[in-house]
Amino acid sequence: MSRIKITLPQTKVFETKLSIRISDINYGNHLGNDSVLSLMHEARFRFYKSLGYTDELSIDGVGTIQVDTAIQYKGEGFHGDEVKVEIYLGDTTSKSMDLYYRLAITDSDKLIALGKTGIAFYNYTEKKVSNMPDSIAEKLAGFTS
Repeated sequence: MSRIKITLPQTKVFETKLSIRISDINYGNHLGNDSVLSLMHEARFRFYKSLGYTDELSIDGVGTIQVDTAIQYKGEGFHGDEVKVEIYLGDTTSKSMDLYYRLAITDSDKLIALGKTGIAFYNYTEKKVSNMPDSIAEKLAGFTS
């Protein structure tokens, strides 16, 4: 069976720390697969805030929508662990960007997961994909220059 293999791009754009909550624990007594996606979402939300946006729906008149996701599980996390989530910028187009994630236990740097989300810019009023606003395009370009 083939497996998803995620390779992180070089451009790290953000880092944050999150704690694994009791609600993140599954029946195997470790971090649940669904909670890995939730940690990625929280980190992405914090990334947008670090760029000066109030949320994922208020980026110069448009929002964002997740169009695909991939997660490669690498290790376990447990209740109370502090997780360092790093976000890397992948491909960008006039309408979208790929964000990559590295989740590791802060103290040991033990890898929990790698992830990727495809993010499109979306006009929720018109219900259609829209161009990436110039403001965020310029901010993202600043990371790669």
